[in-house]
Amino acid sequence: MVSRITDSEVLVMRVLWNARHELTITHIRTSLEKTTDWDSSTIKTLIRRLVNKGVVEATKKEVYYYKPLITEDEYNQYITQDIIDRLYNGSAKNLVASLLDNKKLDEKDIEELRNMFKVGDKDE
Repeated sequence: MVSRITDSEVLVMRVLWNARHELTITHIRTSLEKTTDWDSSTIKTLIRRLVNKGVVEATKKEVYYYKPLITEDEYNQYITQDIIDRLYNGSAKNLVASLLDNKKLDEKDIEELRNMFKVGDKDE
């Protein structure tokens, strides 16, 4: 089961997901310094929380190395389902209807969705 993670924690996870290998706190901090003004203690706190939530593993070698225990796709699926459950009573159809009603999908998006649905058609 994936745990809910905060927006700040997602930024840390993205660094780990993009790396595709274990990282030290130094590497994580260096990457986050490009996009945030967080100090080292903030980053350490975020990593500790992610470890406690079971989505990041810390391995002690000469220093600690961190790696994600869930993929970005797994987290995106979890968060999408959470939104559908909380906001649309578990109905993905209602989510899509809301996107259509609010003009969040253009004609190209709609055509791509039509083609996705056709993949499962047995009439082809």
